[in-house]
Amino acid sequence: MKFRPLHDRVLIERVEEEEKTKTGIIIPDAAREKQQRGKIVAVGKGRINEKGEVLKLDVKEGDVVLFEKYGGEDIKMDGKEYVILKEESIIGVVEG
Repeated sequence: MKFRPLHDRVLIERVEEEEKTKTGIIIPDAAREKQQRGKIVAVGKGRINEKGEVLKLDVKEGDVVLFEKYGGEDIKMDGKEYVILKEESIIGVVEG
């Protein structure tokens, strides 16, 4: 299914976290927190300012980002879990 967020929203697929700690302890699903890191799958066209102009987003499809813990809305499409949020809820882009 194709999905394009509106305005300054982005669709993010959470990046899977490690199932083991560095010391080899396996973390059960129930004890894991939802990851605040993800890959941008789709972006909207941009935020509209007071003059009606569209301001492009600083992020793009394929960027790996960190986002606020309680930012956004969890959704499920085609059997995958995503989070959709506004660009302002993104803390930064992971580089390298």
